[in-house]
Amino acid sequence: MNYDFLISLADKYENPDFIIGDPSFFMHQVSGEENQETIALVASTLSYGARSQFMPKIDFLLKASDGLFYEWIKTGAYNDSIPRDASCFYRLYNNTMMLDFFDVLRRMLKEYHTIGNAVKTNASDGLTAINFFCNYFTPSTLIPHSITSPCKRLAMFLRWMVRIDSPVDLGLWKFIDRRTLVIPLDTHVIKQSHQLGLMTQRNPTMKTAIMLTDKMRTIFPDDPTRADFALFGLGVNSKPKTEN
Repeated sequence: MNYDFLISLADKYENPDFIIGDPSFFMHQVSGEENQETIALVASTLSYGARSQFMPKIDFLLKASDGLFYEWIKTGAYNDSIPRDASCFYRLYNNTMMLDFFDVLRRMLKEYHTIGNAVKTNASDGLTAINFFCNYFTPSTLIPHSITSPCKRLAMFLRWMVRIDSPVDLGLWKFIDRRTLVIPLDTHVIKQSHQLGLMTQRNPTMKTAIMLTDKMRTIFPDDPTRADFALFGLGVNSKPKTEN
């Protein structure tokens, strides 16, 4: 296994251009840590399926809040933008499901003032932070209720919040060590990891995500989820090229 290849991919893709077309884009469009972490959690939660489909949905929410996303959630102003009915909001989520999710998030902001304070009070590392979100958002169906699944979108959100010195990730939460983060795992990452011979497991579970993170820690010892950029780059490089 050529570890230098993965390091070079991470160097190549972890740059400001990565943000364009990525759900991390939205947290860079607002000012203030409260706004950034709140839109980031919502953006990560909606980030599944085709980017061409979920990015406009997140953009709609950002515009509805006039960029004041924290206040939009905390004051319940989202109820003026989305009707509480069974109409589809995005794929499996209808309007009522979105509002139920926002209701739980609003309760968190009123209870802890910020998402960061909530995590700092209840978690000490990446895995316990994921577990906290799963438990707190049990009334909502938008976030997994257990860490048996890889919780890919929560792991991505934590990468955004924790990793420092990055042109992409914000590094707002200094109270969590980035070495404890879990790599965001989905079927694409599993496929790429198999191509590299990094693991043989094929089940998208938290156990598999932790095993892959441990493997990435041998390559990026102080920052294992930096490998997320490398695996993204591998996926880009592996796309079929048009034959001449």
